[in-house]
Amino acid sequence: RSVVYSSDQPFPKTVKSYLPVRLEKNVSMEKVALVETNTVDLPGVYVDVTPIRLYLDGEFIAPIIGYTGEVSREELAESQEYSSGDITGKSGIEKVFDSYIRGRRGNELIEVNARGKVIKNLGRIDPVAGSNVILTIDFALQKAAWEAFAGRSGAAVAMDPRDGSVLAMVSLPSYDPNLFNSGIARDEWLKLQKNPLNPLSNKAISGQYPPGSTYKLIVAAAALEEGIVKPETRIYCKGSFELGNRVYHCWNKHGHGSVNLHKALVQSCDVYFYTVGKMLGVDTIAKYARRFGLGDLTGIELAHERKGIVPTRAWKLARMKEPWQLGETISIAIGQGFNLTTPLQLAQAYGAFANGGTLWRPHLVKRIESSDGTIEKEYLPEKTGELELSRRTMDTINRGLWGVVNEPGGTGAAARIPNADVCGKTGTSQVVGLSQDARIRHLRKLSAIHKDHALFASYAPMNSPEIVVAVIAENAGGGGAVAAPIARKILNAYFEGKHKGKVPQVAVNLLPAGHAGNGFTHE
Repeated sequence: RSVVYSSDQPFPKTVKSYLPVRLEKNVSMEKVALVETNTVDLPGVYVDVTPIRLYLDGEFIAPIIGYTGEVSREELAESQEYSSGDITGKSGIEKVFDSYIRGRRGNELIEVNARGKVIKNLGRIDPVAGSNVILTIDFALQKAAWEAFAGRSGAAVAMDPRDGSVLAMVSLPSYDPNLFNSGIARDEWLKLQKNPLNPLSNKAISGQYPPGSTYKLIVAAAALEEGIVKPETRIYCKGSFELGNRVYHCWNKHGHGSVNLHKALVQSCDVYFYTVGKMLGVDTIAKYARRFGLGDLTGIELAHERKGIVPTRAWKLARMKEPWQLGETISIAIGQGFNLTTPLQLAQAYGAFANGGTLWRPHLVKRIESSDGTIEKEYLPEKTGELELSRRTMDTINRGLWGVVNEPGGTGAAARIPNADVCGKTGTSQVVGLSQDARIRHLRKLSAIHKDHALFASYAPMNSPEIVVAVIAENAGGGGAVAAPIARKILNAYFEGKHKGKVPQVAVNLLPAGHAGNGFTHE
């Protein structure tokens, strides 16, 4: 709010006469010129420059970096470190690491008389520049991931499975963080809030989706480890599975015939996994899902991460006051039903499998440096669990996931790239429950928000994985047709070497409005 005090009115008692009072913000250059040319007639009135962020790479980095804004009344009440008019982090890395980035303000100790007039300067404490927060994000890969969606709604995470470093994280649609620099206009704020595609949400960490057939990795691991099946065990798929008077269809209504685990993964046979899921039971499946990190927070530095859901008999009884039904296990076995995961959880799970069984905490921050380059704090990889799978189980599933992308009939062929062996699993998660025939009949009539989500989780190269990519394209259709090509573009960008030497960092100095710079630079 702009406040103007005229010379013939006393200052309110709450305003100290020796402290500056802001008359107006975001003034035009014409008004600046007017004040500067009339300084003699305006004693005590001066123009000050308030630093703000300028994000040149706005939308595609906003879900990670977040945005800044003027300190709120609540923040002023909570902390003595803030002063009115300060700029603080409001979301993302800007908020979580605000105390590092902001630095410390300087001050002067002055002596004033009874009228508030300055008599002498008693001392001065110089301000301390904020620190640089260096991210693990691969800037070129981040941009490639954003462009790979071609405007679709969804999220993707690229991560180094060897230590949990997040190389790229996109969430679409996004927003322009520069809108918040000087206080966002009400109509712009309402437009963002009312957008059904949730541009203010980082879907990579807070979007919860049924994992679809990407979950078959976990069910396959459970079945092998529990001795329910062997790699060579065959199950006949005729295109459907009967349980009592209920029929559960395979996505291939003509059936896959006699399939072992390898073929069931390559061609994503639902009937195979209905069968082994029934034999395993929901609680055993849940035990392995939790080993893969599902159903819990990953612990990434960002706020508003969600846990997802790993359902069990006890969970349903506590949540819904109803007993578990066997038919619900059938749905769980192919990643449907009550199952919910975030894209980051999916990346962490596939990363743990790719690296041989170690669950690493995903992290975005590499280190914090002072303004002169001195390392203040370094963030080392943190192990959070082990899959505890046998070598035979790992090898069997690894070959199956390679076949998904590289063998004839594999559902993930669209993720194949020329310079690395990609392993992965497609997934399609239902948004509304319809029978297979009904889905085919109504596919064209379904509104966009009721169409299936497309998923693809992958890692490469096969024998020494160095990147894992998890993609979800919202309401986009099949995982093999939509999500796999997005993952291919991200993997291509990585293996073409575009990532080298282009890691962004959060900048120390808040830049004046109009300054030719951005909120972070490239290391």
